[in-house]
Amino acid sequence: MDSLALGADLEPEPVVDEHSTVTLHVNGEPTTLTVDHRTTVLETLRESFGLTGAKKGCDHGQCGACTVLVDGRRVNSCLLLAVAQDGATITTVEGLADGGSLHPVQRAFVERDALQCGFCTPGQICSAVGMLREAADGHPSHVTRPDPAATRPEAAATRSEAAATGPVALDADEIRERMSGNLCRCGAYPRIVEAIEDVIE
Repeated sequence: MDSLALGADLEPEPVVDEHSTVTLHVNGEPTTLTVDHRTTVLETLRESFGLTGAKKGCDHGQCGACTVLVDGRRVNSCLLLAVAQDGATITTVEGLADGGSLHPVQRAFVERDALQCGFCTPGQICSAVGMLREAADGHPSHVTRPDPAATRPEAAATRSEAAATGPVALDADEIRERMSGNLCRCGAYPRIVEAIEDVIE
């Protein structure tokens, strides 16, 4: 029997339009809104809050243009569903400044001219803020050298545990590795690294 004929009398399933109410703390302001379950944090920030700093670049979490901070951690907002972030604290590039004073990373990017077209800059800045916190908290990267004292057998069992004994010193290699998830098609990478080094000093 023809396989197409088998399904001929089946009716398509109805499209279910699911929505939920969530509270998001965006740049210090709690807001309760109803979101479609398919809506990403990026779409919510841009369309519901009018915050257009985070950009939709690749929409696959590969370019970093959409990077924001969620509960202090850097994330690709194009991959996060807003409905799953109920109660989360979200900081965008617009929320980093303190009143009229730029965040130190924002100021360093301006002073070092660490941008060209500016499309990736908000994501670069949010990623830099997040990675500085990660390093301060002792989170190792792929290039972090373990503490020699912690590599003895009686010390930590894994490289991650060995490296996470305190803040990670950030040199140019560490910065490049930690920022590698944020692409800049203009090639402003040398100035981006210099701007982040300025903040560390």
